[in-house]
Amino acid sequence: MRYLSTRGDAPRVLADAALRAGVAPDGGLYMPEALPRFSPADFSDTPDLPGLAARLLAPFFAGTPIHGAMADICADAFNFPCPRVRPDRAGTAPDILELFHGPTGAFKDFGARFLFRAFSALGQSSDRGTTVLVATSGDTGGAVGCAAEGVAGTRAVILFPAGRISAFQEHQLCCWDTPVEAARIEGDFDACQALVKAAFADPDLSRRHNLTSANSISIGRFLPQMTYWARAALDVYAETGEAPGLIIPTGNLGNAFAAVLARACGLPIGPIVLATNANTTLADWFRSGRYQGRPSIATLANAMDVGAPSNFERLSALKDAQIEDVLAIDDASIKSRIKASFDTSDYIACPHTATALEAWHRLDPAIRDARRWIIGATAHPGKFADTVEPVVGRPVGLPPALRTVLDRPVRCHDIAADKAALANLLAVTVSATR
Repeated sequence: MRYLSTRGDAPRVLADAALRAGVAPDGGLYMPEALPRFSPADFSDTPDLPGLAARLLAPFFAGTPIHGAMADICADAFNFPCPRVRPDRAGTAPDILELFHGPTGAFKDFGARFLFRAFSALGQSSDRGTTVLVATSGDTGGAVGCAAEGVAGTRAVILFPAGRISAFQEHQLCCWDTPVEAARIEGDFDACQALVKAAFADPDLSRRHNLTSANSISIGRFLPQMTYWARAALDVYAETGEAPGLIIPTGNLGNAFAAVLARACGLPIGPIVLATNANTTLADWFRSGRYQGRPSIATLANAMDVGAPSNFERLSALKDAQIEDVLAIDDASIKSRIKASFDTSDYIACPHTATALEAWHRLDPAIRDARRWIIGATAHPGKFADTVEPVVGRPVGLPPALRTVLDRPVRCHDIAADKAALANLLAVTVSATR
């Protein structure tokens, strides 16, 4: 399996090279040159997620050391539950795929844990080790920090926007031990993402620190995210004989693109609907056919506060990457849906999950009732207690793994949103870890 750049001006590479590089030399994102084809029968003897993941992902890493280690990587990375629940049993109410039972309470745990175990299987590519540089709008950084802590030969540098994430999220980003460093950036998520891209585009800086990415621009992030959509779709298909529809909260389009790619590989996935917040870049593109990135705005669903989603390049590059609808949900509707969901079923949704629930309610009834739908629940509501608790009128408890985060001390760097400041941070922190 070789990988091409979405911009078409970079050599074909195997998965290990694509993983280490993060971004292609021409600034594009790596895409598989050809897709494997599966049928539901190919997974009849893999009832659990790790077994399915090992089979689904193996062709994407053929010819690399990761391929031989795939079963162990998946067994270790996906060692937490991923339940599909149906709190509202009335009529055609949707299933909710809870993706937040990993160690940092967000779906990003799947990709981050796979990624760092894949790096471990590859070994160090130089005496300098590897620096994983990541921009986060809230949850990615926590998952990366947790996955990276204690991994030999790999450090993580996490960039997050000042004042644009919840108090719990910021604590979770800044509580990890060396070799994990967190930097609060004067700017929004798009400024953080632009810094990461600028660092990769600087050959000297990238080479000096052996940079790679843990954002969904990395193949090591979005490929493993295919697995839980595949598992849920196969299970519903077995129950109903029909491919379910998916409603996916999305910001940078990594989670959504993973579902699109799984469907393109033959998994029984029906229509895919995207739910965004008040950052309407994708909704406007869907309505007009014209894509135009813009500055992001702050919302209650802050992990989706992305005005220029990087993975749009991949979506555009994949033939027949059909999206059935994109619905933008504002903050007032997020709050209303959190309350309505709790009032009718006692289910407490985080703000991001609420965008998908609201999107389902906005579907044409004929479309909504025609099949089973699966809602992606992307984060534990306790991470957004300041938003959720006043709406539902009761405390939202944290699971044990998240409670222990609050007992950890925090440390953080504050830097400006420019490449010189980032270069200085990389130099200072790499000296401190040696």
